[in-house]
Formats: sequence, C-alpha cells, structure tokens
Amino acid sequence: MLDDRAKLLLKALVERYIADGQPVGSRTLSRASGLDLSPATIRNVMADLEELGLIASPHTSAGRIPTARGYRLFVDTMLTVQRESVMPPQLAPEQPQKVIANAAQLLSNLSQFVGVVMAPRRTSVFRHIEFLRLSEKRFLVIIVSPEGDVQNRVIFTEVDHSQSQLVEASNFLNAHYAGLAMEQVRERLKSEVDVLRGEIASLMQAAVNVGSEALSEAQDEVVISGERNLLSVSDFSSDMGNLRRAFDLFEQKTQILRLLDISSQAEGVRIYIGGESQVVPFEELSIVSSPYEVDGKVVGTLGVIGPTRMPYDRMIQIVDITSKLVSNALSHRK
Repeated sequence: MLDDRAKLLLKALVERYIADGQPVGSRTLSRASGLDLSPATIRNVMADLEELGLIASPHTSAGRIPTARGYRLFVDTMLTVQRESVMPPQLAPEQPQKVIANAAQLLSNLSQFVGVVMAPRRTSVFRHIEFLRLSEKRFLVIIVSPEGDVQNRVIFTEVDHSQSQLVEASNFLNAHYAGLAMEQVRERLKSEVDVLRGEIASLMQAAVNVGSEALSEAQDEVVISGERNLLSVSDFSSDMGNLRRAFDLFEQKTQILRLLDISSQAEGVRIYIGGESQVVPFEELSIVSSPYEVDGKVVGTLGVIGPTRMPYDRMIQIVDITSKLVSNALSHRK
C-alpha cells in the first residue's frame, strides 16, 4: 500500500511524463510534486515505486517512466476530470451509418488520436421492401430496416417478372410481414406458398434470402478514423515496429471488436491500458471507451485509441461527451 507521499510523487511523475514524453528525474519530480523533499528521499521513494512495478527506468536515462501498472493506479485513484470543458459540435440526427462515421471522425479530431465506433447491432427485421426491374430476370431489392438503413441487393430469377408482379410481391410482403425478422418471413412463406402464385412466391423467397444476408452482414462493423494521427505521435514515429503493429490492429479489427464488445457490457467510461491483458495486444496502446444508447438501450461502443502516454482526463471527457451525442442523434433521428 502506498503512503500519501509516494502517491503524490507517482501522480506527479505520470503527469509530467504524459506532458513531456521524457523520463522524469528526481530533481524534476521534486519541482513538479511541490514537496519539500531531499533528492535522496525522492530517489528512495522512486526505488520503492520501481520495486512495486509502478515505474521503470529506461536504459538510456536516469529518469523513470510509468509502467502499465503505474498508469492503471493513476487512472483509477489519482485522475481528476474537469467536466464539460470539452464542447464538441452536435451530431445531427441522420441515418445511423452517417452518425457513426461522423462520430468516429469527431473522436479523432478532438483527441488527435484514433477514433473507433462499433456500429449498432443489427437485426434482420425489415420495415419496408421494394422491387425494381433492372433487366430480364434481374431485379433490385431495396430493403429498409426499422432504423432507416437502406440496403440494396441484386437478385436473379429463373423466370421474368413484370413490374405489376413486382408491385404485387412488395405490397404483400409489406402488408403481411413488415416488422418481422427475415428468418420468420422465410418460414411463413414456406407454409403460405399455396395462397401465392408460384412465380411470386419464388421471387419473395429469393428476396428474403438476400435480405437476410444484407441486413446482418454489417453486424459488429467497426468504423475507424484518424489512423494517420499516430504518425505524429513520437512514441510511434520513432519506432516503426510499434507503428506497424498498431496499423495491423486497425487492419484486422478483430481485437478492437472484442474489446468494444466487452466495453458495451460496462457502464460509463472504461480505460484499457496496453500490456495489462490480452485485450489490448501491446504495451504502447491504450483505449478509452464508452457504450452508447438508442432510446435507453445500449447498442454499441465507441472510443479513442492512442499511446499509453495520453492525457487520460481529456480523453475521458471526449469519449463521454461523444457517447452522449451519438445516443442523442440516434434516439432523435426522424
């Protein structure tokens, strides 16, 4: 257990390192902490902190830097966040994909790091469906989800259909099945095929098959913005290996998805510090995340990815406010 003096010195060291990016020596720490302590006393406390695994000494410097464990203690017990000092622009209520893309860009612009947003979980429920004849035996299916997302798919049929048949099929589906999941529609069409003319039934089955894929294929999509911001972060620009691993992470998206999925089960802002677990794959990255809601129900997660040496107080504000803006934009979309 750390005493108050050790906590003050650790807090000062982490804050100074976040601000300057340079290992912190005992003389600098003495000034930054405001404590009237001798250099020898400070060195002794730093030795204790190092033994506890909270700080480390780079080979090239006599100063110390925080470890993942030191950052964790700092953000959990020493971090103070000034509320509402970040005032981002509002997100307009638009189609969900547009809101998500705008939110990722907003996170990136405000943080100057990488903004990530996990799109709302989709269902295969449709609100409206239409058919458009493109050419012989080739048709466009237009599917609108309850959230207003529009998906287009081309289908091919064994027989041709007139425009009046296409209208008949879309009217039947909209009148009898709107609001149901595509899987339910598929099952009901099987049992009700006798009441429909054969050619219309086959058209509907083809539409339901592609519709189910269209509405579910974007499940758990992650939108990432601002990867190039890491090029200007000294922690990465000076080490191409770190930069390459970071870009591999963004390219694969799997680990980001897993982490955001875990975050969606938590309340409020969460901080994941690199090196703590397998969730964040390497030590140089941290993620600040928060779930967002639609009409009071958590549907996704967003966050900022940056170096472990990030100003956590500001990132918490940015992520917290952006999650509220996204929740508001998606809940009040016309």
